[in-house]
Amino acid sequence: MKSLRSLISWSAIVLMAGLLVFSALVYAASEILLQRFVDGRLLVLAETLAEFVDRHPEFYEHSGKDTVPTNELTQSITEPHVLPDVTHALRVFSTEGSLLWRNAHATVQGPLPPRVLEQARLKTLLFETLDAPDGTPARHLFLFLVSKSHKRYILQAEASLLHYQETLNGLALLLTLGSGATLILAWVGSLGLAKKVMAPIEALCAGAETMSEADLGKRLTMDSPYREFRRLIQAVNAVLDQFQRSSEVQRNFCEIAAHEMKTPLTILQGNLEVALMKARTAEEYREVLLNNLQQVDRLIALTRPLLTLAKFTSSKPPVNLVPLALEPLIQEIVDELTLLADDHRITLTFEPQPVPSVLGDAQWLKQALINLMDNALRYTPSGGAVSIRLQAVGQQVAVSVEDTGHGIEPENIPHLFERFYRTDWARAKDSAGTGLGLPIVKEIMDAHGGSISVTSEVNKGSIFTLRLPALAQQAVPA
Repeated sequence: MKSLRSLISWSAIVLMAGLLVFSALVYAASEILLQRFVDGRLLVLAETLAEFVDRHPEFYEHSGKDTVPTNELTQSITEPHVLPDVTHALRVFSTEGSLLWRNAHATVQGPLPPRVLEQARLKTLLFETLDAPDGTPARHLFLFLVSKSHKRYILQAEASLLHYQETLNGLALLLTLGSGATLILAWVGSLGLAKKVMAPIEALCAGAETMSEADLGKRLTMDSPYREFRRLIQAVNAVLDQFQRSSEVQRNFCEIAAHEMKTPLTILQGNLEVALMKARTAEEYREVLLNNLQQVDRLIALTRPLLTLAKFTSSKPPVNLVPLALEPLIQEIVDELTLLADDHRITLTFEPQPVPSVLGDAQWLKQALINLMDNALRYTPSGGAVSIRLQAVGQQVAVSVEDTGHGIEPENIPHLFERFYRTDWARAKDSAGTGLGLPIVKEIMDAHGGSISVTSEVNKGSIFTLRLPALAQQAVPA
């Protein structure tokens, strides 16, 4: 398994390789540029000599081969400010290779080798690097020339590469020292960086590894001035907060669920024990069985919403969101509950308005609306009314379920969507309730990206409102 330290070390190695490649490229480019400069200078000298020979073809016929031409040539080819301390030599050879003329800087040289003569004739312009008699490398240019009098010559321009080599050696030394110093600094810096980076991370890991379920209330700390590490510790603590909340909710949920299930199970056990204490008549046994059947129904009624909540508290809620028109769905539910409302002598009405479609799951939205309408019908007295309103509100679609029942006390409203929570009045009114209907509605709305809210006034009634995001392309302004 790779570690962050090895990653930082590898970055130093990559930097080392990059510096080596960069130094090699700089050295190679400098060598090419210097050689081009020397070759260019030699070509200028050779062309200047060729021009002079063309204008004064008689000068090479002097008996002395070291005759110096006029000031025009010497000034053109020996300006000291062009390349100081670099000796330039000029020579003129016949096509047979014999020396016809040389300048004052040129040493005495024998005839040109046949190889050079042949290549000079073929290429017209020939560059070569050769060692001088004293061992100093020199750059040579051979230029094949035909004068106006149709005479052929081979001009040679020569320049010492002493400064050329010294420049390259100095550059190599500079690159070596610079790269070496940079690599040393980079390596030392990478080790220091690795230590500085790993220290808070190791402290964080040590703190996390020693935590247990009993330490969920504790939070990790990190003494680091860097913003990224502060964000890391904030993110870790945020996860711990969420985990602690989930753990507490799960623990409370299990405790309350066990408590709710304990009552019918205790009744079942008591009935069975009493029935087995002595012989009973058939009617008495029938009464015990009916009582136990009621407790079984109560357990079933409790188990179903528990299973529903378990589905929605998983990482992937069981909803399939598709474009959905709410008005037909609500109308279908109202038609189904009309008979129940009539039995309780409650007026059930539906007031629709044109609204855009929403992204929703018809099955679960229907379950949420049935839970709200069933509560409204259950807690509304005879002669009351339950109204369902559908309307567009900005970029949302709102469904309101309003009743004229007892209402909810203000202190109970913040707890309505807690699991198993029931008001005292609701417990007295309907002892068979589970306190899971509204929490299920909230889970369904959360899975749809919507919300649920409630407003209520005692002795006047309550209004539960579901809000769902409307499809963007069909949003209706408020």
